[in-house]
Amino acid sequence: MSNPTGNPWPEPTATLRGVRLHAGWLDRPAQEALVADLRAVIAAAPLFSPMTAWGRPMSVRMTSAGRFGWYSDRRGYRYVDRHPSGLPWPPIPESALAIWRALGGATREPECCLLNWYGPEARMGLHQDRDEADFAQPVLSVSLGDDGLFRIGGHNRGGPSDRVWLRSGDVLVMGGGARLLFHGIDRIAPGTSTLLPAPGRINLTLRVVT
Repeated sequence: MSNPTGNPWPEPTATLRGVRLHAGWLDRPAQEALVADLRAVIAAAPLFSPMTAWGRPMSVRMTSAGRFGWYSDRRGYRYVDRHPSGLPWPPIPESALAIWRALGGATREPECCLLNWYGPEARMGLHQDRDEADFAQPVLSVSLGDDGLFRIGGHNRGGPSDRVWLRSGDVLVMGGGARLLFHGIDRIAPGTSTLLPAPGRINLTLRVVT
């Protein structure tokens, strides 16, 4: 993990509309160790395809770790305390918590680590992360695997937006005035990383829920 200054909240390498980008924060060994921890999460809470509120499966498959997991069906988007199997979510790996503590600048520990798996054709439309109760706490995002084209907009749907390629080991922090910006993934670039055994991208988002 890159932290040459020892500063608990290092300066980002770039900012996009107030979103802090720490490019290459995780080196290759740290990425591999995190992926190994995530395999244990998936073994305990297998990936599933949530349904949108209008009854269509999302292109992204997901699971969660922590006190809560994110879930969606025809009743809408929400946090739940159990995997669809009925079992509790597994604990958030310490390797993920270490990133939150180093870069989040948060006053609370995360209660959810959402794991999104993007296959070669998957994408995520523009949305806000607003199902949480405490917007003073950031959302921290970790990219692993193939490059993903990240789009960041404003506080209202529509209007101008900016795009940047997120690469394996990059960390984004959405906090403060950027906490409720619309954002999404337009596409991934299969084959741009050798971290994972098959083309695809893993995205982790750590959040405080309550």
